Amino acid sequence: MTTPTPSLSDALSQSDVLFERAEIESVIADLGRRIDAELNGERAVFLTVMNGALMFAGQLALSIRTDLEFDYVHATRYRGETSGSELHWLREPVAEMTGRTVLLVDDILDEGHTLKAVRDHCLGQGAKRVLIASLCCKRHDRLVEGIAADFNGVELPDRYVFGYGMDYHEQGRNLPAIYALKETM
Repeated sequence: MTTPTPSLSDALSQSDVLFERAEIESVIADLGRRIDAELNGERAVFLTVMNGALMFAGQLALSIRTDLEFDYVHATRYRGETSGSELHWLREPVAEMTGRTVLLVDDILDEGHTLKAVRDHCLGQGAKRVLIASLCCKRHDRLVEGIAADFNGVELPDRYVFGYGMDYHEQGRNLPAIYALKETM
């Protein structure tokens, strides 16, 4: 017997809006300027973590003036759930990384397991450095040792968040704001 998918409308009714679209877009534009300054004309590999980073990555890429090579990785720990488990690789990147800078782009830096695994994979493929850009970072003390965002947009409370690429049971990724559940549903 399958468990019914929780309702997005129920989640929205029990959530707070943390960041509206206009504020997020402003933050992303600023991140693009900062990344441009860091790259200083270097053509980096822009590596998007699917599916969550899709919305953020598209806007961020348009905010970066430096030419980029695009690739993506699909690695997940959540698989539609509200808490993570072991990492599942659905697609590894194919871009040549030897001696290059990789800009690893994800929607959220929560505990950092996925980003650490992807970063370590890129370094193992010969990347000279991996810069991490995240739209959001949660405030808590469970971050994996040795991982941090080089460029972070906004800080979030330690609550379940969704919208702007992040999902609520595979729903709501295209919501134009970031929401946080008031309590566990």
